[in-house]
Amino acid sequence: MINPKLLNNFIRVCERAAFGASKFKGKNDKIAADQAAVDEMRSELNKISFQGKVVIGEGEMDEAPMLYIGEKVGTGIGENLDIAVDPLEGTNFVAKNLPNAISVMAIAEKNCLLSAPDTYMEKIAIGSGYPKSLIDLDFSVEKNIKLLANAKNVSPDKLTACVLKRDRHNNIISSLNSLNVKIKFIDDGDVMGVISVVDPTSSIDIYLGTGGGPEGVLAAAALHCLGGQMQTRLVLKDKDEIKRAEALSISDLRKKYSIIDMVKGDVIFCATGITDGDMLKGINDKGAYFEANSFVLHKSQNISKKVKNIIKK
Repeated sequence: MINPKLLNNFIRVCERAAFGASKFKGKNDKIAADQAAVDEMRSELNKISFQGKVVIGEGEMDEAPMLYIGEKVGTGIGENLDIAVDPLEGTNFVAKNLPNAISVMAIAEKNCLLSAPDTYMEKIAIGSGYPKSLIDLDFSVEKNIKLLANAKNVSPDKLTACVLKRDRHNNIISSLNSLNVKIKFIDDGDVMGVISVVDPTSSIDIYLGTGGGPEGVLAAAALHCLGGQMQTRLVLKDKDEIKRAEALSISDLRKKYSIIDMVKGDVIFCATGITDGDMLKGINDKGAYFEANSFVLHKSQNISKKVKNIIKK
């Protein structure tokens, strides 16, 4: 079990990272925004009394200074914990001052997080309370939708699917349209897209599509706490990506991962809003201090809450 006393420390990590990125809202400089988030996150992590190891770090696609895989953080004293981080999910959102940019991290006991490579990952997710293994990546979109509709005792046109707006999802979109399923498109940030299936204030019933691998594990950490279902599979496009996966000890390149394959044991999850979004309000700079809004989970403590803090700069 992760020491409950560490929870507020990890919330502070996300708050500071979010604040760092928020300084660049609307300035059309996603690299500077990401660097500021990384710098703040690393600085705060290194103030915490624990032995941390980054197992999922900054993505290479963002061309930013990474909190790299294998990096040691913390004071070096205390319990051994693995960390998955995305100091700034939604770099373009911050650059253009658009909704739903967040700073997010998950903390687990040692060797309890899948170290996913920075490649694409197929994902499907639904909320809690359904028959086990109801959905499957190898089922057609139509079959998954009909199984979910039957489980909810509704017709498919009463369902809402969350889909990342990309050309690669045109076939998924066509299938959903053929069933008259409502679609909530997102432009980026599929961590919160996946989490929306377990958010009681959300209308989303299912998440479908291909996004980032590291983001898949972060989302799985949240669903691990909240009881949702999720299945993923890496999409490896070339030899370089295959080597990257093999370097992380992934041997079965076509493996379908359930939540328990990606996240085990006790988990802390924290996401802090940078720009205003569907689930969280963004950083509100008040001059001498700032307001931060976070979504926080701690599995062993059965904690699921939204937190608003006022922090001195």
